[in-house]
Amino acid sequence: MLISSAFAQTPAAAAGNDMQSSIMGMLPLVLMFVVLYFVMIRPQMKKQKEHRTMIEALAKGDEVVTSGGLIGKVTKMGEGYLGLELAAGVEVQMQRSAVVQVLPKGTIK
Repeated sequence: MLISSAFAQTPAAAAGNDMQSSIMGMLPLVLMFVVLYFVMIRPQMKKQKEHRTMIEALAKGDEVVTSGGLIGKVTKMGEGYLGLELAAGVEVQMQRSAVVQVLPKGTIK
């Protein structure tokens, strides 16, 4: 006929092979997650931690670069915001998280 006969395995042999095959089936998934963690997740967490410590260490008089490319001197500090002097008499208020780099003193002339 068109349908072939199916033969059942003994219960002891089926249980042993099933457990081993499920572990071997999950092994590539676990290995991919481990590689993903060390290649992408861990470096990103390290970068976020460095940015957070830089933001917390900001003080008045620091010269900074923002994510929008503005360069200025910090004049006011708030909880989540800071005042940034872009030029003489030109001051903007922005979020602290927008700062991407602290420049060495004397960079802005």
